[in-house]
Amino acid sequence: MITRETLARWQSALPFWISFLLVPFVWIGAVFGGWTVLLLPLLTWYLFAALDHIAGLNLENADPQTPEQDLVWYKMLTSVWVPVQIVTLFGVLAYVTHTDHLSVLEQIVLFFGVGVMTGTIGINYSHELMHQKNRVERFLGDVLLASVLYSHFRSEHLLVHHRYVGTPRDPVTARYNEGFHRFYPRVLRESLVSAFKAEKDMLGRKDKPWSDLSNPFWRYWALQGGMLLLAFVIGGWAGLGLFFVQAGTAIWQLELINYVEHYGLTRKHLGDGKYEHVMPRHSWNASQKVSNWLLINLQRHSDHHYKPDRRFPLLQTYSQADAPQLPYGYPVMSVAAMIPPLWRRIMNPKVRGWRQMYYPEITDWQPYNKATLPLPR
Repeated sequence: MITRETLARWQSALPFWISFLLVPFVWIGAVFGGWTVLLLPLLTWYLFAALDHIAGLNLENADPQTPEQDLVWYKMLTSVWVPVQIVTLFGVLAYVTHTDHLSVLEQIVLFFGVGVMTGTIGINYSHELMHQKNRVERFLGDVLLASVLYSHFRSEHLLVHHRYVGTPRDPVTARYNEGFHRFYPRVLRESLVSAFKAEKDMLGRKDKPWSDLSNPFWRYWALQGGMLLLAFVIGGWAGLGLFFVQAGTAIWQLELINYVEHYGLTRKHLGDGKYEHVMPRHSWNASQKVSNWLLINLQRHSDHHYKPDRRFPLLQTYSQADAPQLPYGYPVMSVAAMIPPLWRRIMNPKVRGWRQMYYPEITDWQPYNKATLPLPR
């Protein structure tokens, strides 16, 4: 029997399941072709930007002490998405490579749209799962990352980004005046190197070589190899190529969001290679209601870095007094990030205002701008 309390919990979680409405549009594009192959990026970027404008902000905060048993519908959301994404990705791959009604261009655009979904939703859900203590959830997060060939993101995010955010050692913190087109190749290179080094150093502290089987990179490579093999078995070389289109798009989507989340924000250098503790002011915060439903409160990024162990429904939003605010949600800001002059026009004054508000005592920001300060210990 469904109790009133159970129904209330389900209703409160329901808006966050909005991501599942994107899945049918993958199949609409695959079956009908033509302009319908554009539906996924159009919906994800433009429809949700419009809905944000209509719905406005959500400034309410859940009780951070809410017990785990009250979050069952939220926890189920991220876990259920895993088989849905895998079945959708490889199901559409099989369908497209065994029918001939789509042109090569239509297939590429379709899988670009699939990558928008697996990057916007899949990697974001893997981010929630990798932060949990439950081994099953963490493994599900690994499956999602393997499906976009970006498994090392888990090591980089947990061992590097959260520890060094806002410092020169964090590849993912976008520097002031660094355009996305410079940031992107840099972060692709540096994040892989820093992730492998972090795992190697952890093993070294246990007197084990990097080649020890406990190194998660062996799991990463096995899962990614399995995904590539499955794509080839299902669709041959064409299937493999389309899989790469999807994965590349998803990675690009992730790094666009990474660029937005910390652009120009730095932790104060305390001397001797030490930096202040991470605070809400070291991440851009956004309270747009509908895109936070789609992104399971990822835009409450200030609180995520302040309290990384909080599940997404319990993340808190902040006022301007405690955390810098983005003028729009991620759908708008990620598009703006692709146009560097527009991005700088919007965000550079905000970064300068943030510096004056939180660090009026710092008069020379050149070392921070160039990331030439001593590395943290």
